[in-house]
Order: sequence, then structure tokens, then C-alpha cells
Amino acid sequence: MNRMFLGTIVGLALGFAIAFGGFGQMLIVALFGGLGLAVARVLAGDLDLSGYLQGRRSPR
Repeated sequence: MNRMFLGTIVGLALGFAIAFGGFGQMLIVALFGGLGLAVARVLAGDLDLSGYLQGRRSPR
């Protein structure tokens, strides 16, 4: 799936959310869409979050 097609689908989903729900619902759809994209990229190996998930280690 290329980026132009994906962008069109996301735009349509956000358009439907604002047309039938309102601005608040559109923001919720956009938030969960971004969250789903981030999870998909982590699972595909395109996004590495290990630096954020390790936490801070105190020097001894």
C-alpha cells in the first residue's frame, strides 16, 4: 500500500468523523489512528523505542 492511498484513506476517515461526529470525535479518531500507526511501525521494526523504554540507570 503506497503512501498516497494510505493518506487518502486516513483523510476520508477523519472527514467522516468530523462530518458525523464533530471536532472532538475527529480528534479522537486522529489520536487512535496515530497510535495504531506507531504500533504498526514498532511491530514491523521500522521504529525503535528501546532507548525510551530502558529507563534511567543510576551510576554506581
